[in-house]
Amino acid sequence: MRFVLSDDGIEDNGEFKKLFEESQKKEETGQIKTGKVIAIHPDVLLIDVGEKVEGRLPIEEVTDKDGTIPFKVDDSIEVFVSSGRSERPSVSYKKAIKVTKIQEKIKELGDEFQDKVVEGKIIRKNKGGYVLEEDGVEYFLPRASAALKDPAKSIGKKVKVCIIDVRPEEKSIIVSRKRFFEIDDVRQTEGIKKLLEEEGKVFNGVVKNITSFGMFVEVDGVKGLVHYTEISHRGPVNTAKLYKEGDSVALKVVGYDKEKKRLSFSVKAVTEDPWKEIQKELKKGYTIKVVVSNIEPYGVFVDIGNDIEGFLHISEISWSKDIKHPSDFLKVGEEIDVEVIEIDSVNRRLRVSLKNLLEKPFDGFAKTHKVGDVIKGKVVTLTDFGAFVSFGKVDGLLHNEDAFWEKGIKCKDVLKVGEEIDVCIIKIDTTNQRISLGRRALEESPAEVFAKKHKVDEIVKGKVIDIKDFGVFIEVDGMDALIKNDDLYPLKKDEIQKDSEIEGVILSIDKQSNRVRVSVKRLEQQRQKDEIKAFNFDNKMTLGDKLKDKIQHS
Repeated sequence: MRFVLSDDGIEDNGEFKKLFEESQKKEETGQIKTGKVIAIHPDVLLIDVGEKVEGRLPIEEVTDKDGTIPFKVDDSIEVFVSSGRSERPSVSYKKAIKVTKIQEKIKELGDEFQDKVVEGKIIRKNKGGYVLEEDGVEYFLPRASAALKDPAKSIGKKVKVCIIDVRPEEKSIIVSRKRFFEIDDVRQTEGIKKLLEEEGKVFNGVVKNITSFGMFVEVDGVKGLVHYTEISHRGPVNTAKLYKEGDSVALKVVGYDKEKKRLSFSVKAVTEDPWKEIQKELKKGYTIKVVVSNIEPYGVFVDIGNDIEGFLHISEISWSKDIKHPSDFLKVGEEIDVEVIEIDSVNRRLRVSLKNLLEKPFDGFAKTHKVGDVIKGKVVTLTDFGAFVSFGKVDGLLHNEDAFWEKGIKCKDVLKVGEEIDVCIIKIDTTNQRISLGRRALEESPAEVFAKKHKVDEIVKGKVIDIKDFGVFIEVDGMDALIKNDDLYPLKKDEIQKDSEIEGVILSIDKQSNRVRVSVKRLEQQRQKDEIKAFNFDNKMTLGDKLKDKIQHS
């Protein structure tokens, strides 16, 4: 006695017959006959099948992908013959092939068909359910036993089912997805138990489904998950780039979640962990040869040759700061030398550098330039303390106080980003790899202009413009001059007021530092010397006169 599944469980043939007949209402009945091609027209072949009138076979049923017709007049051809709407019989070459395959499959199954598993694709719906196809053989899947989560999206979906009935007379094989789930639970439980008992064994699995988090693989009918972190020792990978459905893959069982009833597989567990070799053979600072395997906007992944990838960050490709994309410098498949800059065995991270093997731009600059050189550069950054000027691969700092002789002026108030300017190198710091620049050195300092009109020990008079803890500033001919506290004597500082005038002598003129110092004290000293000199001169004249008189009287 044969059984099929319905919504309520197992029913007998009488209940199923009605369901099956509904699915076959639109299906034509007929038989396979050997016909003869009697004519070939542009759109049809006329086939003699022993009826009063020949059958008309659409040309597209026999034309191959190249448009070739594999039959000629008088050739024999197997066709499925059914009653047409008129006296002319309906013939189909494709249906003959389909029915033949079903008959061959039924014969192959024999009486041992019950619960055999079929994995096929749902190709269409009919009134009673769905038609499933596998290796060219069509199976009938009743709607009541389909167990589809989303029937509207079922066409094209690949599913597993069990054969529950075979009908040679109707040329049909009946399958059930519900029944598959029933027996699959038992198979999965037994299969998982068996696989877990063979811990450490390498199994051969078949990729059944690829997802964003890995892939599902089937081993001896048991499905398990290979998480994307368990595919390669190099770390998380894009599974879809490495595998496709149907691929064969060697793996090991690495875990089982009893609550979720999920078996976990690992592909990388089959091979020896290459990180052991990394720890043993590589050291930070080593130079190794690698191949560019993948390029991303933020950097490059490189294959070091043992299923381990190193990462070359975009900042480690070149000393240039103008890199927009790594692909401007490197190509996939290119072989390059890099320096190992980090080996993190815990997080399995290997970082490398390409620029470390190239000459540093600073070193090249230092070889070709010296302090005092005047060079042209481009302003790239403006800050509160100055401007950074680029010379291609290196930048130098132009500090505000080295840019202008006038106090209080800032680079950002005068310069613009992108502007080309001439600057003078005032320092090359090889230890800290810094370049200090000057701009005011290219112009005559106010102190130099002042020195053309005035000289040291010259008496000058200026107006007080600022009073500091360390002294007083006066303005002399447009130049700020400092009188230190020690040089104010005999003036009293607490009695000095702004805008008052002070007279003194020029103590020094520093053209490079743009500084002028004045001293009241020295002026006072000079005056005292002049008075003593004058007094001594007067005394000498009086004594001489007296001596002269004495001589005359004698």
